[in-house]
Amino acid sequence: MMRQKVPDRKNAQSIIDAAERDLKFTLTLPISEQSAATIVRNIYEGFRMLGDALLVIKGIQSQDHVTPIKELLQLSVSTPRPIQLIDYLRNMRHNINYYGYKPSLEEVKDTISLAQSCFQPLLEKVREEINHVR
Repeated sequence: MMRQKVPDRKNAQSIIDAAERDLKFTLTLPISEQSAATIVRNIYEGFRMLGDALLVIKGIQSQDHVTPIKELLQLSVSTPRPIQLIDYLRNMRHNINYYGYKPSLEEVKDTISLAQSCFQPLLEKVREEINHVR
């Protein structure tokens, strides 16, 4: 479900700035069984926020997590790893939050690798999209 709103470039910029700031912090956390779920959730949230910023600049307020991720996956951007893996993160985060799933240390390392490979190119593309909307 989506709701139409007035496109808001300033809000979209604030969202991507927060996503970048939060991801940088998350990547400083030591990898452990205690931090595993937090790291996965935070990295996923950074990607979701990028998708949300794309919706905000279009004047759309999403009511779920699927729409921002789909919006992000539609971008034409070159990354070392497939950005479609972000949807896998969405499912893992859902399982963590609602079913008590405990990600393995390998899953955490893979999630970090995905963030290191894909976040910056996506961030730059989202910034470009925001700056080109009139």
